[in-house]
Amino acid sequence: MSQTAKHDPPAIKIVCGLGNPDADYARTRHNAGFATIDAVAARRGVRYWKSEAGAQVASITVADKDGEKREVLLAKPMSYMNTSGGPLSKLARAHHVRPEEILVVHDEVDLAAGEVRLKLGGGLNAHNGLRSIADKLGSRDFARVQFGIGRPPGRMPVADYVLRELKGTFLEDFELTVERAADLVEQTLQA
Repeated sequence: MSQTAKHDPPAIKIVCGLGNPDADYARTRHNAGFATIDAVAARRGVRYWKSEAGAQVASITVADKDGEKREVLLAKPMSYMNTSGGPLSKLARAHHVRPEEILVVHDEVDLAAGEVRLKLGGGLNAHNGLRSIADKLGSRDFARVQFGIGRPPGRMPVADYVLRELKGTFLEDFELTVERAADLVEQTLQA
């Protein structure tokens, strides 16, 4: 993680997981963000989700390193991946949240499968969900938890790779990475 500013980044107020809402996509690499949000919600005992601004939203309370408590929204845009910026930007405006106070969890083909990494701002790596968010927020200054899924084997198109249903050891490995990504989200919220 590279940070050029001499001060701490602002506290995260929205954690948005990227995915696709249909049940057919639930066990795919492209739903890494939704799976991570669900893992964080389960750890925090979330029992109530509401529909707001085109997203499923739940509220959790976190304490930072100084013990200060704040509300954080967990969000899963119910549009599709390529248009997830619309719901997220509406949610951010409604709650007066700046782009730098948003953490987006997404699948990343340029990161080895099983790896997770925190990135503050920067490029979009041809990721349509990130592009939609940057366009709608008018900024790339949001933080990301990159969920490594690796590159597709052989000549398989990326779209087929990210949308293929995971089974067996592929699903088990994915679920372990979900837990690591949830750990990184939790650490970032407490910073």
